[in-house]
Amino acid sequence: MNKGELVAFMATHSGGTKADAERALNLVVESVLKALKKGNDINLVGFGSFNIRKRAARDGRNPKTGAKMRINAYKQPVFRAGKKMKEACN
Repeated sequence: MNKGELVAFMATHSGGTKADAERALNLVVESVLKALKKGNDINLVGFGSFNIRKRAARDGRNPKTGAKMRINAYKQPVFRAGKKMKEACN
């Protein structure tokens, strides 16, 4: 399912328009991104949680040349599925 299909699904099941559904979806995505950027975790009971993990700098290899290279430290966004989501998938 892509964004357009999700917006259409939301519109038909909420009784609203596609424009309203798209605004709602964009607001949710924007809220998640802003919270993660501030360093806050987001927990949606049953659905899952979003948080940031810090990855340490490390040595790696260029897969083409095999040359050693340094991989800088960075922050990795992580999603962990909640109980309801896991049950729905199994």
